[in-house]
Amino acid sequence: MSLTRYKQKRNFGETTEPVAGKPAKGKHIFVVQRHHASRLHYDFRLEVDGVLKSWAVPKGPSLDPADKRLAMQVEDHPYDYKDFEGTIPKGNYGAGTVYIWDKGTFELLRDDGKDFDKEALKEMKAGDLKIVLKGKKLKGEFALVKMKASEDNAWLLIKHRDKYVKEKYDSEDYTPQRVKEQGLREKAAGSKKKAPSASPHRSR
Repeated sequence: MSLTRYKQKRNFGETTEPVAGKPAKGKHIFVVQRHHASRLHYDFRLEVDGVLKSWAVPKGPSLDPADKRLAMQVEDHPYDYKDFEGTIPKGNYGAGTVYIWDKGTFELLRDDGKDFDKEALKEMKAGDLKIVLKGKKLKGEFALVKMKASEDNAWLLIKHRDKYVKEKYDSEDYTPQRVKEQGLREKAAGSKKKAPSASPHRSR
């Protein structure tokens, strides 16, 4: 799959974000990165067809089936992005703090044992991708469902009912305090730099 859009949006002379990466054979990985940019959100990424298919989830993933989390599909990311953590410098696309919130492997719920990538792409095209996550925080069955009569890239991330359900789930409760504080500090520092200088008072 093409990483053209990903590369067009980034200045690799300033950001340490990876350029490429080749998946290892075998299990397919997923990663969730807490991204404290201009707006806090969580990036949900699944390895499919050699790249990381990516969605921005404003409220973060949930283990509560009652939560139907909005997930906006964004450009594909390179495989090596699974290990990216740190700060994207001010002035760059997505500037802010990136923290690996969870990672692991995933399977297709409707896996026919033949061609994993082909089946995953087929389900994505149909707007109904069902997966089983095997992470440290996120476990069990989930569905990514494309919203009808909405923006082309708007999906819902929904937890299926299974033994891993946790009601009233908030992903921020599972984020270290040091990570929260770092994101707030960097956001505040960026706001100060952008603040316009005060207009001089006119003498009356």
